[in-house]
Order: sequence, then structure tokens, then C-alpha cells
Amino acid sequence: MRTRRFSNVIGFDDAPFPRSHRGPVKIVGTVYADQRLDGVLVGEIEKDGFDAAAKLADLVRASKFFQHARLIMLQGITMGGFNVVDVFDLHHQLNLPILVVARRAPNMDAVRRALEQHLPGGQAKWAVIESLGTMEPVAGVYVQRVGLTRPQASEILMHWAIHSRIPEPLRCAHLIAGALVTGQSRNRP
Repeated sequence: MRTRRFSNVIGFDDAPFPRSHRGPVKIVGTVYADQRLDGVLVGEIEKDGFDAAAKLADLVRASKFFQHARLIMLQGITMGGFNVVDVFDLHHQLNLPILVVARRAPNMDAVRRALEQHLPGGQAKWAVIESLGTMEPVAGVYVQRVGLTRPQASEILMHWAIHSRIPEPLRCAHLIAGALVTGQSRNRP
């Protein structure tokens, strides 16, 4: 049985920044209509802040692509250092499924320690991560999901993994974000 088709996707990644950086961090969204790059969104979030879900939702809603979007992909649940994306809030604001993708499963104990010991609001950020549950292996990557079944996540990954295991919207967002800051794209996501 075929699951719902997710042909219009927006994939987000953050731009690189030096460890000493303070202030805003660029984020890039690549907009795909089926497997064609259809547009690019650029915004900012606060490094180590807690504004990622609101900023992503605003960026998507204000774009000409919002009415056609069917799925949001994120390159990890944190952006701009430890700016944790409240994916439940993002899902609620946009009424779209959210698929979080990572090449490897993160060391959750290390993430928890870093959040709770080194960042203001770290316990609240950890609560968001913990409520989403552990990342699950699907189609050669690790995912977390809101508004999607595991079979749908698997089908999405197989459809969008064109040049690597990382879905094309995320792969291209990563390349564009790197070029935006450094003048050229950086290594794989």
C-alpha cells in the first residue's frame, strides 16, 4: 500500500560559524517540487538560543512556497549550536509533518550534559529533545519524526536520497549554507 506523497519539501540546515561566534546564525532552506530545486529560503536564528521553531515557521509562512509545502526536513534537532528546534511547536504552527535526519545517532548523554551544564535554559531544551524520543535507524540514517509514521519516513528517505543517504533537500541546504558564509560549499552534512 502506498503512503501519502510528499512531493513539495523544504529542507533546512544552518550555516557554519566559528566556535567563538556570538549572535545570529544563518539558516538555509531548500524548497523542492518533487526532485527539482524550486527555491531557497534564508533566515537567521540566535546561536544557542531557543527561537529556531518560531523563526523557521515565520520563514516558511512568509514564503511564496508555503501553500504547496507538504513536509519540513531538518538536519538534526539543533541548529546554530544548541538552538533546539521545538519540532512539536513547528509542526503545530505549520500543520506540516517534520522529519529530523542525522547521519549518525548523537551521544545523548553528552548532549544532555552540555545543555544542562553549559547553557541557560538547558533543561528546557533537553525536555524538548527527550520528549521527541531517541533517534531511530531508518534507511541508513537516523530520524525523529512528528506527524509521520515510520513507513512514511522510510519511503520519504528512499525517494529523496538521490546522491547520498542524506535527502536531497538537506544535502543542498547544507551546501548552500556553507557557501553563503565561506564563499564555497563545505564537506558533506
